[in-house]
Amino acid sequence: QVQLVESGGGSVQAGDSLRLSCLASGRTFSMYNMGWFRQTPGKEREFVAAIIWSGGSTYYTDAVNGRFAISRDNAKNTVYLQMNSLKPEDTAVYYCAAYSPSRGEAYSRYYYQWRLYDYWGQGTQVTVSS
Repeated sequence: QVQLVESGGGSVQAGDSLRLSCLASGRTFSMYNMGWFRQTPGKEREFVAAIIWSGGSTYYTDAVNGRFAISRDNAKNTVYLQMNSLKPEDTAVYYCAAYSPSRGEAYSRYYYQWRLYDYWGQGTQVTVSS
């Protein structure tokens, strides 16, 4: 089992940057593919970014491509989301999630589907004002 704790959210101005961190428990973190999702009230959880277990491949939703960067440090059991040039529409609760290596689905095909992730953090609020 994996427990996830996000940190780094806050209130910023448009154009500012934030770095979110997600600290995972457990010695098997390096085996998990990881994703960042976000959610606003009344809307479905939305894919933001994902990274495979080795860090060798990353994926982004079009809305953040070129502004956000996902990375991981397996030695520290941590995945990061560097968010630059923030916009008011980036305002949301951000969640990190772990995609179990035991799943048969090819991650490169399903990384954006939040329902396939097995473990979730509690979320961290990001608020961007204009």
